[in-house]
Amino acid sequence: MSGGSGRVRIIAGRLRGSRIDVPDRPGLRPTPDRVRETLFNWLMPYVGAARVLDLFAGTGALGIEALSRGAATVDFVERDRGLAEALRTTLARLKVADVSHVHATGAETFLAQARPPYAIVFLDPPFAENLWAATAQRLEAGGFLVDGAMVYVESPSRTLPDLPDTWRLHRELMAGEVRAALYRRVAPVG
Repeated sequence: MSGGSGRVRIIAGRLRGSRIDVPDRPGLRPTPDRVRETLFNWLMPYVGAARVLDLFAGTGALGIEALSRGAATVDFVERDRGLAEALRTTLARLKVADVSHVHATGAETFLAQARPPYAIVFLDPPFAENLWAATAQRLEAGGFLVDGAMVYVESPSRTLPDLPDTWRLHRELMAGEVRAALYRRVAPVG
């Protein structure tokens, strides 16, 4: 979905079939159902009881899908105050507000504060802003990732973001104009 308002649905887990409203916002493009289904098939062995970070959350579809499939907790980061409030409302309606937290701030501000590391991170920034490399470096340098963390990176199909050497490609797929890639973080050498 790009540009228009509508809804996306949660694919599987205890919230399966739940709908999430998609407001009409420039640059807001929730990850399509088919891509989310493939991504969570890849993440199945890792998501249970994981601590998850959904940067550039938008509608929160990725983080909510993780909660639906057993993630212990999800931090949602969304700088658009209206989207952050809509996400809080959605989490309350789905009765998962107790295992999630919405941070109405930008990713850079969020990552400037020390936090315990995450096992899964969704890195899906607005395509027009080219934030992949800078955000990935902050995640890596700030100690936000456990060894073996899984990092999902969504980018335009013709863009291969410059990512840390410790992020190894695990799986990827092309869906139209989108590259969906899952990386595994390995411990730095030395």
